[in-house]
Formats: sequence, C-alpha cells, structure tokens
Amino acid sequence: MTEQAKALAGMFYDAQEKEIDEERVRSQELSYQYNLLSPVESEKRMEFIKREMGSIGEGFRIEQPFYCDFWKNVTIGERFFSNYNFIILAANKIEIGDDVKFAPNCGIYAAGHPFDPKDRKDGIEYGWPVRIGNNVWIGAGTAIVGGVAIGDDTIIAAGSVVVKDIPAGVLAAGNPCKVIRKIKSSDDEKYKHGFPGFSI
Repeated sequence: MTEQAKALAGMFYDAQEKEIDEERVRSQELSYQYNLLSPVESEKRMEFIKREMGSIGEGFRIEQPFYCDFWKNVTIGERFFSNYNFIILAANKIEIGDDVKFAPNCGIYAAGHPFDPKDRKDGIEYGWPVRIGNNVWIGAGTAIVGGVAIGDDTIIAAGSVVVKDIPAGVLAAGNPCKVIRKIKSSDDEKYKHGFPGFSI
C-alpha cells in the first residue's frame, strides 16, 4: 500500500515520503500562484480553481489569500463562497456541498499528528475526511478538524472548534463546538429592522 493510499484510508502515513512531499510542494505552489492573481482577474481566478481543485460547481468565489495542500482531495458544490484567509489541509477527502459560506479566517484541518513523540519526530501523520452538507454557514475564525461531518442548513458560530459531528438545521457554537438549539424561522426577525438604537 502506498503512503498516499494509507493517507486516504485514514491510517498513519509517512508525510516525508517523496510522492507525498512532491504533491504538497506542488499544492503550495498552486496556492502561491492563485494568491498572486489580481482581485479584478475574476475569470482567471475561477479558471485556476476549476483546473486545479478536485471539483467545484458553478458560481463560486474564493477570496485571497487562500491556502490548500493536496488540492485534488477537495470537492465543492455549487455557489460556494469563502472569505479572506481560508485554509484547507486536505490530507484526506474534503467534501463540501452546495451553497456553503465561510467567513474570514476559517480552516479545515484534516491532517493530524500522533501522540507518540517518536512517530511525530519521524514525520508520521494521519488524515481523516471532512464532510460539510448543503447551505451551511461557517462563522469567522472557525476551525474544523478531520473526521467530522456538518449537516445541511446548519450555522457554526464564530470562533468555534468543531471536533465532532454536528447535525442538520442547528445553531452550534463553542470550543468544543456543541449544538445550541434548532434554527427557527423567527431567528432573523431582529436583523430585518436594523441595529437597535441606530439611526441615520
């Protein structure tokens, strides 16, 4: 079994192995090249992402800077948006559904390091997959670790650390991230009328 196959199986693998390291460096170069594109070069940016990512649907926007290793392990649905400083460490498969939005300074960290200090010193790593459903909103500064799934229509509040599965249709927050409550149709009422006490 190759080191790459071990990584995709969620097993320990040698992160310093030649093929793995070459793909990581190639992905670093891709991130570098993407981040050099001008914000007004929207078509070039879209073509670049479509060409290099595993797959991505139509109508997306990925603000810069954007950093990703193992670009081919990432699949994204339609109408995706990520704000500034989005990071994906894709040692395993990252699957993101339709209409997903990431606020600034978020990261998906599918890569992990062993507890054993000798294994860490020897460059051993592991990667677990991440699956994010449809119509999910991820608040600013959120970290999502490998091995979790987030259900459809869920909102993850800013500053959360997602270390276990979060079901569909809920507001979740915290470190570790936990379900706060179900999302209700009345949740947006206070936002429809402007900030309290503010006048022009």
